[in-house]
Amino acid sequence: MNECRNFVIGVDLSGPANIGDTVLVAFENCHDRLRMIRTIDAASDFDIFELVRSLPGGSRVTIGLDAPLSYNPGGGDRPADAALRKLAVAAGLLSGSIMPPTLHRMIYLTARGIAVARGLRMADGSPPTIVEVHPGAALALGGAPAADIRQFSRDSGSRARLLHWLEGQGMRGVAKDLPSSHYVAACAAALAAWKRAEGKSAWLHAAEPPAHPFDYCA
Repeated sequence: MNECRNFVIGVDLSGPANIGDTVLVAFENCHDRLRMIRTIDAASDFDIFELVRSLPGGSRVTIGLDAPLSYNPGGGDRPADAALRKLAVAAGLLSGSIMPPTLHRMIYLTARGIAVARGLRMADGSPPTIVEVHPGAALALGGAPAADIRQFSRDSGSRARLLHWLEGQGMRGVAKDLPSSHYVAACAAALAAWKRAEGKSAWLHAAEPPAHPFDYCA
């Protein structure tokens, strides 16, 4: 773990009342590949903070959080949401795969995303680089099969094929038996964070502080 001192974390975040659906995956980043080093199922906020604290001091850490990390004053889409939805639909995804952060079914996830990002920023030492990510869009814009992306939440074959595709992108160790959809989404979140760390995002909406303090990428 000490060779590269460069790490990427992907988190498929759920709302605060159902943390059982939150999955964290952590990788050592060696630039041309990622090597899986840790998976945490049912990850709490404190599990996420502790994992980051456990990494060697001085490490470069990039975290991709699959949750809105800001909202649009007055509600509705942020400019980034509208822009990414247009690209995602063109790549074969459904328009509903990207929802406004203040939509009723999203607001609790948005609240947890903002809280987790705030906690990570308060970490001892050098804070990690935090990016908001959209796993489905990261897969689609990266060239993964759109049909499998649309179906992976309910189809085990699609999940297996997407993990195989991620392995082909240089993510070593992601293949596993009976992966959950949340695990696949966490790995895709890590893909988006990795591409951001390397300056190779398929899509990037730069931070616009103070309202939108984090880059949003896919």
